[in-house]
Amino acid sequence: MKLIRLGLISILVLFALASLIGILIPSTVLVSRAVDITAPKDSIIGFVKDIQQWKTWMDGMESSSVHIHSATAADLAGTKVEISQITDSTVISKWISKKGNLQTATMRIIGVSAQQTTIVQWQFEQKLKWYPWEKLGSIMNDKIIGPMMEKNLNNLKLLIEKK
Repeated sequence: MKLIRLGLISILVLFALASLIGILIPSTVLVSRAVDITAPKDSIIGFVKDIQQWKTWMDGMESSSVHIHSATAADLAGTKVEISQITDSTVISKWISKKGNLQTATMRIIGVSAQQTTIVQWQFEQKLKWYPWEKLGSIMNDKIIGPMMEKNLNNLKLLIEKK
């Protein structure tokens, strides 16, 4: 009986501790990466605003689990992606995972007028619920999503600069 009581108290204390740590973590997580591309802004936007063009620079887009429905909608191995807004310098898309978690991805194309350099900045934003496991798990977002973003942005850079 004492062992069961000790186990329950331990679980409650760990949950309370995780909740307190979770309070310190912000409810919005932002993962951002950028790359400089030596090309005009106009030569980049076409590759970013059309999901069908993502196949040329984004890893995994040739997989059989990827289904592109249109230039603005796709199913990437269970994650639904929909481009919701396109301007001359910004592409905003919604990424909804199998579990229903929403992330907003924003790609900004910033032309530097003094040179023929364009900055492509890509960020994922996720709003978190109060659950301690969700907030603690978000600490890994940068380590999971960041390298994938860097690799894909470098693929885009290589594709555009070799033209």
